[in-house]
Formats: sequence, structure tokens, C-alpha cells
Amino acid sequence: MNADDFPTPDADVESVDPESLKDRIDAGEDVTLLDARMTSDYEEWHIDGENVTSINVPYFEFLEDDIDEDVLDQIPDDREVTVLCAKGGASEFVAGTLAERDYDVDHLEDGMNGWARIYDAVEVEGYDGAGTLLQYQRPSSGCLGYLLYDDGEAAIIDPLRAFTDRYLDDADNLGVDLQYALDTHVHADHISGVRNLAEEDIEGVIPEAAVDRGITYADDMTTAADGDTFDVGDATIEAVYTPGHTTGMTSYLVDDSLLATGDGLFIESVARPDLEEGDDGAPDAARMLYESLQERVLTLPDDTLVGGAHFSDAADPAADGTYTAPIGELVDEMDALTMDEQAFVDLVLSDMPPRPANYEDIIATNLGQNAVDDEEAFTLELGPNNCAASQDSLAGD
Repeated sequence: MNADDFPTPDADVESVDPESLKDRIDAGEDVTLLDARMTSDYEEWHIDGENVTSINVPYFEFLEDDIDEDVLDQIPDDREVTVLCAKGGASEFVAGTLAERDYDVDHLEDGMNGWARIYDAVEVEGYDGAGTLLQYQRPSSGCLGYLLYDDGEAAIIDPLRAFTDRYLDDADNLGVDLQYALDTHVHADHISGVRNLAEEDIEGVIPEAAVDRGITYADDMTTAADGDTFDVGDATIEAVYTPGHTTGMTSYLVDDSLLATGDGLFIESVARPDLEEGDDGAPDAARMLYESLQERVLTLPDDTLVGGAHFSDAADPAADGTYTAPIGELVDEMDALTMDEQAFVDLVLSDMPPRPANYEDIIATNLGQNAVDDEEAFTLELGPNNCAASQDSLAGD
């Protein structure tokens, strides 16, 4: 059903905007959510958290005048409940229906689509290079990006197309000139914003090793080979070739302080190796990843921070609120980083989650082989990222 198809309940209900809901969750408040989407959609992707109670009852259970008592029994009547759906239509109807029965309810404005538009910027306090480093965080999908700025200049690593205007506004508010937009690889879970920023006269940078995958716009970009550097004020960003997740995967060492690892290494897991060549190519890719980690990443000083392009529900943020961790800490906590090669490959291939939704279309779009408008691009990337080798944390518990 479309939002306009739902009957209008007699009771009025208040809406809560996504940012306010996130503030409550971040503050550690107990939050109860009633997700009215279909169970398959809920199981693939929903709002979670340590103090979040999430209940899934599809909207169609509330369409009858006499709602089954078994349905109502699932919904707490001793606390406030926030109802949500995909776009806000079904949740408003369900919340109104429950309000008529004296439940304390409100509903999430714009639903999961609204949740997907939250984008926070948090300073990486452990960064000790020149300038200031911010980590962008998209809680709906766990996407991370990085904004480095110093002496009036700035660069963005792994920008998202959906937030192109946000980067430009942030640069303007900070009084800096955005010089570079750098991609670590051809992403499979979200639409890159490098081309959109390039249209704003910002130098777009893609990995040289990724060009042969069929990037159609490579001639319009700067390509980053292993060891290439990009100056941002007094800071330097160095390209470090780290294949494995993809053959073109390139990390960026930000002023010898933080390694932006893309999807190669996360603070809770390592990359999955099957999104470029499928299951058949995954073992070779896993071996390539092992070599990259052992020879290019773990050889850096132990206090070098790792900042991936994603975080999962299994990840715990650092004290500063960012999803970063020193390499030495990850080596101590993640057995995968100290295994021999065969044990590593076996582990990585043993527990891979489902592939990201629409990943083939997303890859084609990021290669420039598939053209989509902004709304289509936003819809394609809704859902979890699933770019790690495991849905569970490989670091500690």
C-alpha cells in the first residue's frame, strides 16, 4: 500500500524526527520501537542498539477493525512506543490505530528513509597529524567517510553521493577549500560521491588499480597509484595499495596518523573477498587480502589508527565516539590478524553474510556503466552494508 492508501484513524499522533530518535538512543535512553514493515524487510535491516527494544508487527495486522488480541499483546502498554515503517505512511496509520486504544505512541517521521538521511561528523581526537580529521558516520548503513582540513584546504575520503551538498556546506562553514575527493575502491554497498564532487571543480581521485574493472570516467579523474601523495595544507595523504576486498582496493595514510582502509580492515572484522569475482574468486582474493594486511597494514606503527569505510552493529566506538582503533590494539584483539594464511582464508570464507542489497547495480553505477538519478541512487543503497567477512565481531566479543 502507498501512504495515501491507508485509512485515517480518528486519533492524532505526534511524529518524531530521526535526529531526535537517534539522540535518545545515543543518550542511552530505553527506546521501544514497533517496526510495521514486512518481516523480510525487518530481518534484513532495522534500527538496533543496546537500549533499543525492537518489535516487528507488519502493518496489515492493524487493518481490521477488530485487531487480534495476540497482536496487541506484543505491544507494551506501559511505556512510550515509536512506530516506524519505510516512509512514514503505514507507521502513522498504525500509531493512530494504537492511540485509539490508549497506547502511548508516536511515529518516526519519514520512516527508515528518514533514518538513512542521518549523517554525523565526529572529530577523531586520536589523530595527531597536521590539521583536523573528522569521521562522517551514517548509522543506517554503517558507512564512514573522512574529512581532513588544514590551513584553508580540505579533502574527503569515501564520500557518498547522497551527501554531496553536505560536504560542500561543511567546507564552506569551516572556511576551507575542498581540494580532493578520494575513493578507496569501487564500492558495492553505496553510490560514490566522487563524480558529483568533481562536477563542483573538486579534483576526483580513484585508485589506479581499479581502472581496469571498467570505470568509464577514469579519463576525467586523477588516478592514485601506490605511494602517490596529495597535500592538504601541511598534511599529506599517501595512497597505499591494499588489494583483497577488491583488486583495486587502495587505502589512504593520512599524515602518518590514520590509515583509511576502505573495506580492507574494520575495527571489528576484515573484508569479505567475494564481491568482485564471486564465490569462485573468493579464495584467491582472501589470500591477496592476507598479504595486504600482513605486508602493507600491520607493518605500520602500532599507534597508527585504523579507520574503515564501515562499521557494523558489532563494533564499539572509541572514547571519542569514532569507529577507529590503533593497529596494535586490533592485532591484540583480532585473532584473524595473527593467523597463518590458510587459517585466515578458511575463517574469512566460513561466515560471510548475505551480499549487500542491489550490489550488482551499485557496482555498475559506481563504474559509470549504469546511470541513475538521485532518488534511484538513494533507494539502491538502503539497507545494511554487509561488506565485512562476518556479521559478528572478530575483535574481542
